[in-house]
Amino acid sequence: MIKIALVDEPIALEKWEPKLFDVDTGAHGWFTGVTRRVTKDASGEIFVTRTLHYEAHRSMALAELRRLADQACQQHALRGVVIVHRLGEVPLGEASVLVGCGAAHRTNVFTALPWIMDRLKQDVPIWKRETYEDDRTEWIHR
Repeated sequence: MIKIALVDEPIALEKWEPKLFDVDTGAHGWFTGVTRRVTKDASGEIFVTRTLHYEAHRSMALAELRRLADQACQQHALRGVVIVHRLGEVPLGEASVLVGCGAAHRTNVFTALPWIMDRLKQDVPIWKRETYEDDRTEWIHR
């Protein structure tokens, strides 16, 4: 079972959690990526974030998310995957992305979650613009 979505409203785990339910899986794991206030760049400089904004090529992003979920199921022996990414403005403390995995055993889930997030950031055409406390904006290469 695979469920993917691009949404324009806040992501609530309780809405998506039942989509992963399967009495034949012994492990369900979730990752939620949340907008944080303080960011450091590679040089160690600290930036204070006010908000994030995400844009996507919707049809391409959905196709890539589906391909990614299919590949994760095969590669990590998953019985279910949920990937939800928010578009538009995402204020501090709110979720930008939710990834859930279900498998017979926890090790499959524990290895699949970071694998999915790494591929999502690398391959899916979703772009992030960060707005800082001083009103500067920057497109962030994921």
